[in-house]
Order: sequence, then C-alpha cells, then structure tokens
Amino acid sequence: MADNARAKRLADLIREVVAQKLQRGIKDPRLGSHVTITDTRVTGDLREATVFYTVYGDDEERKAAAAGLESAKGILRSEVGKAAGVKFTPTLTFVMDALPDTARTIEDLLDKARQSDEKVREASAGATYAGEADPYRRPGEDETEADETDDTAK
Repeated sequence: MADNARAKRLADLIREVVAQKLQRGIKDPRLGSHVTITDTRVTGDLREATVFYTVYGDDEERKAAAAGLESAKGILRSEVGKAAGVKFTPTLTFVMDALPDTARTIEDLLDKARQSDEKVREASAGATYAGEADPYRRPGEDETEADETDDTAK
C-alpha cells in the first residue's frame, strides 16, 4: 500500500495530464473547452483513479461530454502512464462533479433567506416596542419606586 503523499502526487499528476490532453490533444468535438477537470482521487493501492469534471452547458452537452470522456479513456490512461512512470497505470473513472449544482442550490436558498429577511425588515419598520423603550431596571430606580408604593399603602 502506498503512502498518502504518493497517492496525492499521483492524483495531482493525473489531473494535470488529463486536463492538458483534453485541452490540446484530443480532437473530439464533444470535449470542447467547456469541460473542466476539478479534482482527482487515487485509491491507496494506486490502482484506480477517479477524475471529477464539470461541464459548462445544458444536459445534452453534459451527456455528450460524458460519452466523449468514456471514448477517450484509453488515450488518457496511456498518457497518464507515460507521464507517471509507475509500474501499473491506474484505471480512470470519470464522475460528474456535483459541486456546481450544490453551490447553485445553496445560492438559491440564501436568496430566499434574504427575501424573507427583507420582508421581516419591511414589516418591522414602523413597529414599536410592546413595553417601554428601555426595559432594563436601574439599581436606584427600583428602590425609589418601592418606597413610593410603601408610603401610599400606609
């Protein structure tokens, strides 16, 4: 089993090689400039690598990019093998990165929260306090009020 530092270095190398090959070496129109390699993870035994990617575009472009990556998997693996110089070149698995969708969902939720806060701010703009403006008692005020009520009770 390899150490984590070696797996991390190999993952970084795979990410760089795959990104460069997609940008310059593969002539597949499905893999245009709208495919971005976001992350790469390698198993501890250095046998399998998972490459995460995003696609700028609609669902059709995402499906086309996934098919293009599957068809280019052999070429990309051989390029990784040449660059890495390891005994066994890891198998590549391409996975669509869910980070942009998650970020979009979080942004939508934050927008809803901002709108809700704005509605509460507008509703409370002309509101007044239910009690006094200063609800805190001062030490000297409590005693004088208590003395006045005791004098009137006698």
